[in-house]
Amino acid sequence: MAGVSEYRTVVKQLLQEYAQQPPVGGRVEMETIFDEVQDRYQLVAVGWQGKRRVHGCVIHIDIKADKVWLQHDSTDAEVAQELVRRGIPAENIVLGFQPEQYRFHSGFAVH
Repeated sequence: MAGVSEYRTVVKQLLQEYAQQPPVGGRVEMETIFDEVQDRYQLVAVGWQGKRRVHGCVIHIDIKADKVWLQHDSTDAEVAQELVRRGIPAENIVLGFQPEQYRFHSGFAVH
């Protein structure tokens, strides 16, 4: 994989695919948010489940210093592994939601 522009493409495609999967129950829409200027990408759930308002980040990915930072993942899917399957080297993926002192156990980048 060549670099940041390819990482952007992979991240956006992945989030668009997840957004197409119907949420479980309620009237919830999955929205993608792409900020290519600051390299921030999110999948957000918005809607209602009965009387309960749903609004929250499902997946948050940043691209910083030529690395893909998985900042938040509230899915059952293995998003980091899916990024690897799509061509992003594990050493260029940081699990930002894990404390830095534990990241070296993950098989992904520490920082």
